[in-house]
Amino acid sequence: MNKLLQVNCPQCDKVFSYYKSEFRPFCCERCKMIDLGHWFEESYRVPTKEKNQTDQNNGNKQNESQNDDEDQYSEQDVDLYEDDENNY
Repeated sequence: MNKLLQVNCPQCDKVFSYYKSEFRPFCCERCKMIDLGHWFEESYRVPTKEKNQTDQNNGNKQNESQNDDEDQYSEQDVDLYEDDENNY
């Protein structure tokens, strides 16, 4: 059974037989390469929200808590080091 599915090329909008094209979902190699060029040039982007002030403040709080953990870890290291000195 030969499937005849007619679709539009996403690059040039030409109608072609989907299952007969070796460059699916594009109609030809040219359209495929144009699309690849757009990817290499980073023309396609996912939209993102800009960070607002609240997000930045939350980020600062997270950084402060990480710094507190690092300080606590450093104090523990010092205590362990002092205990080792007392044993020698």
